[in-house]
Amino acid sequence: MEFRPCIDIHNGKVKQIVGASLKDAGDQATENFVASKSADYYAKLYQEAGIKGGHVILLNSADSEYYEATKAQAMKALKAYPGGLQVGGGINSSNANEFLNAGASHVIVTSYVFQNGRILFERLYEMDRAVGKEHLVLDVSCRRVGDDYFVVTDRWQKLTEEKVTEELLWRLSNYCAEFLIHAVDVEGKNNGIETQLAETLGKFKGIPVTYAGGVHEYEDVRLLGQLGQGRLNVTVGSALDLFGGKLDWKRVLNECKEFAEK
Repeated sequence: MEFRPCIDIHNGKVKQIVGASLKDAGDQATENFVASKSADYYAKLYQEAGIKGGHVILLNSADSEYYEATKAQAMKALKAYPGGLQVGGGINSSNANEFLNAGASHVIVTSYVFQNGRILFERLYEMDRAVGKEHLVLDVSCRRVGDDYFVVTDRWQKLTEEKVTEELLWRLSNYCAEFLIHAVDVEGKNNGIETQLAETLGKFKGIPVTYAGGVHEYEDVRLLGQLGQGRLNVTVGSALDLFGGKLDWKRVLNECKEFAEK
């Protein structure tokens, strides 16, 4: 179990938002925190702590008036911590190497490999040819529908027909090095984790999986450790003191280390 930090960038600024509130129209989002510091500040902080595998997420679409400012912030973070951060948001086979060359260890992809609600395996092949599976993280973030969880794309705005199951993870793991999975319904709400999803992910014994969404107490971190059987990595955003929350980020890091050592 590892702590995987985040640097979310929206409208050119590091932010923590309520995930379900994100809208391309008008570049809108409900904000929990807007940083006064730039993305490279957080990248250097994570580097000094020796934390690898954190993710930088561009939350504006490529046609947004804010995209270039958001991208510039992402590039500053990657340059500050070369090889230590993953990057996602609008990544495809054409631009992936630009981010890798800028210092990203991996690129994170969702929307590019889905169309009309289904997986486009030819695009997974394209990504493999472009960067190799060792540099690819698939984001299979999801929303709950009834008793199941379905992958969402396009900055969590479009629901697909793909159900998050062990079978899906095994199938997709042939094409990537890791998974990043936001529980979108609780993302940014500081109101507890999706325990059913965490339990499902904990049963998967393949490549690394990072869970994000709803952590607001140290007990949530420990619960994820239990439900994930020590295999789930965890991202904490709005709840951290770094982003205006009450959880000491270094204690969260230590909680993860202690669980991993059990």
